[in-house]
Amino acid sequence: MSIESIIIIMVNILLAVFLAVGLTPVFVWWERRVSGFMQDRSGPNRCNIGPLRLGGLIQSIADMLKLAFKEDFTPQHIKYKFFFTIAPIIVFLCSFLTFATIPFADNLVINGKEYMMQAVPNHLGIMWFLAFAGLSVYGIILGGYASASKYGLLGSIRASAQVISYEAAMGLSIISILISYGSIHLADMVNAQTGTYLGVIPMWGIFIQPLAAIIFIVCAFAETNRAPFDIAEGESEIVAGYHTEYSAMRFGLFQVGEYSAMSASSAIIVTLFFGGYHLPWLDTATIQDNINIVIVALIVLLPIKAFVFTSWMKKNNKAIGQNESRLKETKILSIGFWAITGVIVALLGTFLVTGLGENGVNIATAIIQIGTFLAKFFIMAFVYIWVRWTVLRFRYDQLQMLGWKVLLPLALANIVITAIVVVVLGS
Repeated sequence: MSIESIIIIMVNILLAVFLAVGLTPVFVWWERRVSGFMQDRSGPNRCNIGPLRLGGLIQSIADMLKLAFKEDFTPQHIKYKFFFTIAPIIVFLCSFLTFATIPFADNLVINGKEYMMQAVPNHLGIMWFLAFAGLSVYGIILGGYASASKYGLLGSIRASAQVISYEAAMGLSIISILISYGSIHLADMVNAQTGTYLGVIPMWGIFIQPLAAIIFIVCAFAETNRAPFDIAEGESEIVAGYHTEYSAMRFGLFQVGEYSAMSASSAIIVTLFFGGYHLPWLDTATIQDNINIVIVALIVLLPIKAFVFTSWMKKNNKAIGQNESRLKETKILSIGFWAITGVIVALLGTFLVTGLGENGVNIATAIIQIGTFLAKFFIMAFVYIWVRWTVLRFRYDQLQMLGWKVLLPLALANIVITAIVVVVLGS
């Protein structure tokens, strides 16, 4: 195996690990700040390391360290301690592995050899996602059952009822997508979204299959067990549901698994319905043919973004009374952002002057596409957080009605309509 192969494989694996697991403290912080904004309060802003609060991010890091060092207590009434222990591991691994086949960029060609830009290079695509996403509920059911607690058992029963309510509709919505794209490979699905309607509207899945997109997104929310579909852990009804008896890192694995599932769902939604790693109106070949123009655009846009962001920080981090630590933090972060921006702009300028070569153009295109994917990914993750703090929890019976009487018939009707359209158009 060549050095290039090892480097590309490691980059893909590290990127998947970072997005699926490493972002958990960031998402916890982001959720707290967004919920604070929606409820007209400041959110976490006290925990610090010297002058650095990072807008409250230090609080999330402290919480993660607290979970890691807390006593891992197993109640005496637990009979099936092995199942009690492996349940959070199942949830975490299944949520993490759903990220393995997400393509971060188009296939990268180095020295004439093509590499797939995903953590596990295979062609199972959407089937891999469905397999592991469906398996994660077994960890929830097992955790609730092994807890030997009425609250845990009720939570696992609710989870099993929930999974049979949305999995059927989710699978059927994907059939419509497969008919439209003609492939189960996610990179093929992304590349099928590179065209335009009337030369203006991107040919994204959300426009090709709007009904399938709505059904899949609703089911993806249920997949993550987040509000408004968090009946398996409804704290106002069953304390905490399936993880009531858990503590320390076993509880932490459940929480990391939830955010991993949110990350994986955000990534798959972006891949299927929002053009994946492609910029609107710019496919891989177009970027490669106009790489100098793209680099110039980045050189212009990056300082503007840095200026806007640092100005926003100065506006929202004013000194309170005699405490000027926030001003120090703002100065440190501003210097850091401008330094990073300066290094990137200088590097891009060097590439513009000296030229990139064929391999350099391919690598630059892959980096731009990864950045595009990340931007869409974070926007979708924000939608998850936004919905959680906006929509009330569905009742147990309402979820059943939504899954069986609304989403399932709509998904079946969409398959019929899609098949008729494909046959009539002969495509």
